[in-house]
Amino acid sequence: MIACSVNQVKKMYGGHLLFENLSFEVQEKERVGLVGRNGSGKTSLFRLLAGEEIPDAGQIHWKKGSSIGYLSQIPEFDNEISVTTVLRTAFAELLEIEDKMKQLELKMSEERNQEQLQKLVEDYGEYQETFTINGGYEIDAKIEKVVGGLKLADLLDRKFASLSGGEKTKISLALILLKNPDFLLLDEPTNHLDLMAIEWLGDFLQGYEGTIVVISHDRYFLDEVVNKILDLEDGELKCYHTNFSGFIKEKEEQLLREFQAYEDQQKKIKKMKEAIKRLRDWANRAKPPNEGLHKRATNMERALERMEKLKRPPLNRKKMGLEMDASKRSGNDVILLKGVAKRFGKQLLFKDVDMHITYQQRVAIVGENGSGKSTLLKLILQQVDGDEGEVRVGSNVKIGYLAQHVFSDMDDATTIIEAFRKEVQVTEGEARQILARFLFYGHMVFRKVSQMSGGEKMRLRLAQLMHQDVNVLILDEPTNHLDIDSQEVLEEALDDYNGTIVAVSHDRYFLNKLFEKIYWLEEQEVRCFEGDYHWAREKMEEIRRRKEAVQPVKTKETRLKKEREKQPTDRENNAIEKELEAIEQSMTTLDKKLAEIQELEQLQKMYKEREKLERQWERLYEQLEG
Repeated sequence: MIACSVNQVKKMYGGHLLFENLSFEVQEKERVGLVGRNGSGKTSLFRLLAGEEIPDAGQIHWKKGSSIGYLSQIPEFDNEISVTTVLRTAFAELLEIEDKMKQLELKMSEERNQEQLQKLVEDYGEYQETFTINGGYEIDAKIEKVVGGLKLADLLDRKFASLSGGEKTKISLALILLKNPDFLLLDEPTNHLDLMAIEWLGDFLQGYEGTIVVISHDRYFLDEVVNKILDLEDGELKCYHTNFSGFIKEKEEQLLREFQAYEDQQKKIKKMKEAIKRLRDWANRAKPPNEGLHKRATNMERALERMEKLKRPPLNRKKMGLEMDASKRSGNDVILLKGVAKRFGKQLLFKDVDMHITYQQRVAIVGENGSGKSTLLKLILQQVDGDEGEVRVGSNVKIGYLAQHVFSDMDDATTIIEAFRKEVQVTEGEARQILARFLFYGHMVFRKVSQMSGGEKMRLRLAQLMHQDVNVLILDEPTNHLDIDSQEVLEEALDDYNGTIVAVSHDRYFLNKLFEKIYWLEEQEVRCFEGDYHWAREKMEEIRRRKEAVQPVKTKETRLKKEREKQPTDRENNAIEKELEAIEQSMTTLDKKLAEIQELEQLQKMYKEREKLERQWERLYEQLEG
């Protein structure tokens, strides 16, 4: 069944046509990836699908009664509301029913009129049935699952208003997942998530019961989640019934077929034009002029005019001209850390860190958000000092640093060309030539840096790095905000780079393609793996399994450790489960009796007994969940 149909839709912004005559359908339970270059109109199409904007022409139809989840902007909440309360708003209707049940419980305990009490009991039964069927007793378990997967536990007790933009975005994503809409629109959901949370989200979406349309520049994530690709390019949309890897292959094959058809048609047109010219020439040479040849030439011209001309397919689109050459080579030992520890106040980020990075190595640092990856980079850059150990940078090392938040300290009035020339000493003409290779053309170079998108800022910083005298690149999330085409150009340039590279990234494709050595930061320790990300992940899973087999899993917080120690054994769990079943059976029996008994005193006595059983059930359930 069709979940959403888009018919002949057109959208313009400020006189610029994004697309027109756009038509496609999304079937129920499909997983669709919407891809295209930055600026192609993907987010605008999402806003149309979500009903936040109206098309200039055409219609969008939804299946009647569909609920839509779209993270467009950070929702606003009262300044004093905690993150836990925000997440619980996903179950607002169920929580309202729960409040009504509590009010009815109070009324039933006080009511003396038998007829009124019977009515209250019936109302309570209806609310309880609705609450149970819709998962009211599973609210906490659902929140715990999403919070654990997206690594949000540390944020639960904080005020939502006090969170950073990235943290608010993660909470907003969790809120949408908890609302469980029929149609999920996700625009770059992996932004602000670490590797482990991205992998969890991919698994979660694979089991999602509704329909999903996702925009993402994460190629592995698209492969895991989607089974259909919509490719938005030059205002046109093409559909491919495959995952992202399959789409790349099919698109390339299709482009080659289209180009061959275009070339064949061009040859045919050329031959027809030559034949028309010859016929005219022969007809005019004849004495008298040959009308039959003229007529044949005219018929061929009409046939040529009627021919549907094929457009030349764009085989070679404009991409960044990124070539990075290291300056004079560094010594063999580039970066050395011995026994390094770092604390912020009483919080230990990491300890006993040993790292040895040599000339031309490609080294990646991975770990959960907040584990200290960026701090490790700052130690290497000597922007902060370690509390213990030694950090040493080798001889003739010249570092170029690509920060995660580029140009955050730049004056709002600074233009693109001014920002570039601040780092690279060239004439204005030379600067414009270089910037053109990074897709900043003409008057674009006079735009303000403050008006640039994240992808444009990243391109500008890469342009600066390429023309600086460096032989070591330190990159903090370099693929963030880059479209897939730009990511591929960056990967090719880094692959050819003859210096040393150290990077922090949550892009698994990027990590596997380029990096041969992984430093994994977890539980305040750094482990080294000689291999790509997949190899490192397998080894880390082995380490975790061994630790679990030898001793209880150590957690980052003592509180969590104590809670785990309090958890019951399997034998105790079985006993608790049996007791829970017995209580549930007793409550069912009481519910039947409550519906039959008419005497007021007996009703109140049985109701209090049921309340006691409910409290007992809740205590045991909490004990079982630990």
